[in-house]
Amino acid sequence: MSTNIQPIDSQQVTQPRAGRWWALAALVVSGLVIGLDSTVLITALPTLSAKLGATTADLQWIAAAYTLALGGLLLPGGVLGDRFGRKRLLLVGLALFGVASIAASQVTTAGSLIAMRALMGVGAALILPLSLSILPSMFSEEERPRAVTAAAAGAFLGLPLGPLLAGWLLTHYAWGSVFLINAPVVVLALLGVWFLVPESKDPHPRAFDWVGMILAVVGVTAVVYGVIEQPIHGWTDGTVLAAVFGGAAVLVAFVAWDLRHPSPFVDLRNFRNRSFTWATMAFVITGFALFGVMFILTPYIQIVLGNDAQATGVKLIPLIGGVLVGAVGGNVLATRLGVRLSVGAGLLVTAAGLVAFSRVGGDTGYGLVGISLAVSGFGLGIALPTTLDIILGTLPPEQTGAGSALTRALQQIAASFGVAILGSILSNVYQNNLASHLAGLPAGLREAAQGSIAAAHAVVAHLPAAAGGPLIRAANKAYIDGLSTVMLVSAALVIVAAILIAIFLPSRTAKIEAGDLV
Repeated sequence: MSTNIQPIDSQQVTQPRAGRWWALAALVVSGLVIGLDSTVLITALPTLSAKLGATTADLQWIAAAYTLALGGLLLPGGVLGDRFGRKRLLLVGLALFGVASIAASQVTTAGSLIAMRALMGVGAALILPLSLSILPSMFSEEERPRAVTAAAAGAFLGLPLGPLLAGWLLTHYAWGSVFLINAPVVVLALLGVWFLVPESKDPHPRAFDWVGMILAVVGVTAVVYGVIEQPIHGWTDGTVLAAVFGGAAVLVAFVAWDLRHPSPFVDLRNFRNRSFTWATMAFVITGFALFGVMFILTPYIQIVLGNDAQATGVKLIPLIGGVLVGAVGGNVLATRLGVRLSVGAGLLVTAAGLVAFSRVGGDTGYGLVGISLAVSGFGLGIALPTTLDIILGTLPPEQTGAGSALTRALQQIAASFGVAILGSILSNVYQNNLASHLAGLPAGLREAAQGSIAAAHAVVAHLPAAAGGPLIRAANKAYIDGLSTVMLVSAALVIVAAILIAIFLPSRTAKIEAGDLV
């Protein structure tokens, strides 16, 4: 395995050992703030609707503005970090995110909040890839797996912690606190990165490919926009189809341009390396299943099981515990069994947790839910940090920002499709199974109840108790049937990924320069 280290990364040798681990803590905090923000907003949307007078379209764009900016600018963020300095651009991203968060906590209109959410997405597009891409310049190959595990766990743990934090803040403080809470976390990250993290970049940057950048940004943004619009307008809507297929066409043009360009925006020839290709595939497929499942899981715990936002966060704690234990165990497995077996095993454990989740019902209680969350988290803790370490281990030192951004962008697209596709499966099962129980309702109430499980519970307020009870039970049962189907589909997808990893992922990671062809 090549141990070539670029000259500008000499801090890896000279920086004191303790300093490196304190610097890692700053990077973990950087990732944590992004994970927290992703799910804090979901919990806060009903409150924002009431306080800002936001319409349904406004609420959609409060979330979508962030997602579009993040997805579209991930690749430029990583590439520019490699070119101008990863620490420098990470500091810029943190500052943008922090300032936008403070401004978001003080706005008085939905339009202003949408603008601040877009700016937060710009900051996140720098933070997400660069907080990981710095690690190879700070740690040796022996230390890097532990460092990657800590950084990845920080970002992932923010997802289940978000509802818990948001519920507590909204209970005790004004709605702006869900954004203002980012400020002290960002300040800690800024100070840690500024004083402890070494600078690293490509010492010999190539000519910048402006055409490739434009094609990549337009293509990714169009695809993500189409997927965001799909839940409202459906897959047959002209705008959705134009955005998805138009964006896909632009991305095909980007690939063709990139492979022929002497100085490509992102070097797609890295996919000739089997380790990079299959680790990225595992990361992307897991993102598809994970984000789709998280999107569907929260309404089940909150609405079907009858928990408020804070209690929902508490009930996600087994997922956090599973991830932490799995992350520690994953390093041991990778060392003793090799990356192929450890990643494959982690994915199979995740699938087992999803299958267990498919067996929950309206009256099974929380026990099976908690066990399923813990098992799924344990599998994810084994698999995801190891795949990230493989990706960083294969990339040339001068391309860690661009390579990390590429895998993150692919995961972001996959996660958007996961929410849309798995959400469509859930919706179809829910609507089909509930339809026969709505025969006696007025047309307006019938249409509302079929729209979502939350709307069905709201409809009950307009019905006498004798009719409301059966409707709630039928709606809950229909949602659980849809959830079970989604969990089984996700489990099957993860199992396929595990089998492919076990067959094709090399046991030993080789650098891109080794020419390890697919």
